[in-house]
Amino acid sequence: MGYYDYQSGLIYRHLNQESGWDSHLEKCRKYILKTIDSSKPRKVTVLGSGWLLELPVAEIVEKTGRVSLIDIIHPPDVVSQAGEIPNVELIESDVTGGLIEQVWKKISSYPFYRKADNLEGIIIPEYKPVSDPGLIISLNLITQLEVLPVRYLRKKAKINEDEIFRFRKEIQERHIDFLSKYNSVLITDYEEVITDRSVTKTIIPTLLADLPKGSDSEEWTWNFDLKGADYYNSRSVMHVIAVTL
Repeated sequence: MGYYDYQSGLIYRHLNQESGWDSHLEKCRKYILKTIDSSKPRKVTVLGSGWLLELPVAEIVEKTGRVSLIDIIHPPDVVSQAGEIPNVELIESDVTGGLIEQVWKKISSYPFYRKADNLEGIIIPEYKPVSDPGLIISLNLITQLEVLPVRYLRKKAKINEDEIFRFRKEIQERHIDFLSKYNSVLITDYEEVITDRSVTKTIIPTLLADLPKGSDSEEWTWNFDLKGADYYNSRSVMHVIAVTL
């Protein structure tokens, strides 16, 4: 379903934007460390650890003693880097709780001359950790859980946009349901603002589910694409929120 290419694309995007992401990454790190200082967990579990760009792993280990990094695929550089830090474990797991496999099996079971026209039979599950996760950090993940399954559905199936919208929203809702059962931090974009050459702004909501108020929150702007890599002659920023649940 393209996860290797997707993950490689993220690091190349970061490098292409040069210093454009620095402020966002630093705000993520500071919010995470602030929450850890306040809650003093004995363990931290990070969902969507990715390339560790916004994650101060060494500092978290110093403050908590143990860190679990969970992602569907860990880049080789991350495997090497994490292996040098004591008390850090890498877990490869589908944080959608098995949705990826469901989508793959349903769509790939159709012959080449037919396409699925509904999502009947696909149950959006809730992720379940195998052990006590301690403080959970969902790191720029919730709006990404849907990206490749939806891209695959649009390519291989005939699913209408209303059903795609409901599908995306329910994926996000299940993730929030899971996080709400634990001490957790959710950091996510909630809308993208695209500005074209005529300075016309287009706002695209990325977070479709309702967020709980939480005990603490911060918001900031992420200079996501100031070089116009995604939209020719246009620039985009993400509005981001961090919430302690």
